[in-house]
Amino acid sequence: MTPAEFEAAVLRAEGPVVVDFWAPWCTPCDAVHPILDALPLPVVRVDVDESPDVAGRYGVLSLPTVILFEGGAPRAEVLGAQPRSRFERAFSDWL
Repeated sequence: MTPAEFEAAVLRAEGPVVVDFWAPWCTPCDAVHPILDALPLPVVRVDVDESPDVAGRYGVLSLPTVILFEGGAPRAEVLGAQPRSRFERAFSDWL
């Protein structure tokens, strides 16, 4: 995902967007994907290997890192593979 694609899909989105920073080699990332897909929010996945500029802009240092954006800014963050309840608590204001 290019910075321009990220801007269009996330920063200019009309409502909240969950951004999943992941990598193909990250096994915990695979565990988080179905949890995020079950949330009633749009999910954008950013492969950090293909988009290091986007990941670096938001200080992503570990995977998975999941950030909820609204109004073009990060509003909530969950680090690591967590149970669904953790994501629901972190994003409760938007669910």
